Amino acid sequence: MSKLIAIVAGVGAGTGAAVARKFAATYPVVLLARNPDSFKSLAEEINSSGGKAFGISTDVSDSKSVQNAVNAIKKEFGSDVGAAAAIFNASGGFTRAPFLELPEEAFTQSLAVSATGGFLFSKATLPFLLQGVNQKSQHPPSLIFTGATASLKSSAQMSSFSTGKWALRALSQSLAKEFGPQGVHVSHAIIDGIIDIPRTREWMKEAGPDAKLSPDGIANDYWYLHTQPRSNFTWELDLRPAVEKW
Repeated sequence: MSKLIAIVAGVGAGTGAAVARKFAATYPVVLLARNPDSFKSLAEEINSSGGKAFGISTDVSDSKSVQNAVNAIKKEFGSDVGAAAAIFNASGGFTRAPFLELPEEAFTQSLAVSATGGFLFSKATLPFLLQGVNQKSQHPPSLIFTGATASLKSSAQMSSFSTGKWALRALSQSLAKEFGPQGVHVSHAIIDGIIDIPRTREWMKEAGPDAKLSPDGIANDYWYLHTQPRSNFTWELDLRPAVEKW
């Protein structure tokens, strides 16, 4: 088991859980979610199968909550712990509404989690990732952001979700240019399509079994990004089912 850790923010039933399982095969994983119910069973699953998972209730949009998570990580793993990977999978919610009917709280929540949350998560994890560089991680320490179709293309009635995702993409590009030369691989993944999770299980059945993105497939692609050598860094990739229109 590596002395380096992986940190996953936004652990739920889909992508976050799949990414945590993938990285837990190699690293101890820290699971961040606002609601402990989001990570409790996953942590138990990973720990019972021989890995190590440590869950922390965290609101990524709140600086004090994020700092508390940093303190908990250092208490659990030591003040000199380094990170091999940090994955930001948090989202401020998916609201589709005519703009003039959009509640202010829906807009501010999306911006708070995607933009401010991405900023706070990056501020908190980059010191761990740079420590991973110093500790000569086998693979370049990686900071990976989960984006969406809305990161590039804002549709009608999607102003709140799109604004947060556009901001997160801009943040990731700036960080990639600043920290890539320092040895940290910063990537942004555009998830273009519906992810196959329990909530969407009945959606698009008529389109066939491959019409939705597989969370395990996304996790495999994140691992691919993590294992790229410094000579071949990908900043952005986009993932979609073969039947998706784009």
